[in-house]
Amino acid sequence: MTHVPRLPPFAPGMRIGLLGGSFNPPHEGHVHITHLALRTLGLHRVWWLVTPGNPLKPQGELATLQARVKAARRLAADPRVVVTDVETRIGSRYTYETLAWIMRRAPNVHFVWIMGADNLRQFHLWRHWRAIADLVPIAVIDRPGSTLRAISSRAGSALGPWRVPESDAIRFALRPPPALLYLHGPRSKLSSSALRDAVSHGETALTS
Repeated sequence: MTHVPRLPPFAPGMRIGLLGGSFNPPHEGHVHITHLALRTLGLHRVWWLVTPGNPLKPQGELATLQARVKAARRLAADPRVVVTDVETRIGSRYTYETLAWIMRRAPNVHFVWIMGADNLRQFHLWRHWRAIADLVPIAVIDRPGSTLRAISSRAGSALGPWRVPESDAIRFALRPPPALLYLHGPRSKLSSSALRDAVSHGETALTS
């Protein structure tokens, strides 16, 4: 019998945030933006989609998927946050493919794609980025040094006509795409690349 990958538990009508990334390693910045999204967007769950690897980044420093998933689950420590490697199990390397697969199997769930402002700056480099914006509302979390550059980036400008006021955040998950929301709040300077640099200089140890 052919094994069909399963999604984490969900129910029709739920509002679920999707936070994709290598999580190499996961850190408190991921927790920060997750809790901000849960609270501000009124989400029931956030799924951390641990990817096999970012096609836009070198893979040489990438820890094993198993180690990254294990570290992410230990760090999340919140029943509302679900860590999944579904992208690997369905053989997807690109966000559009992953989203299309998930939404076919959970058509009555209100999904929101969550990304940091630094990712919005390069969103136009993602495969089928405009199609992604047509699939799911996108919530952008402010990051240090990225505020103005993200808003004025190619993707930020293109999606500008569909930008939703922050005051409407609690209803954002129910909006039809395209929809863009920029969330402000306490900002985290942590990044996985900075933590890897610290590891290489012997300042900390990678959680695995």
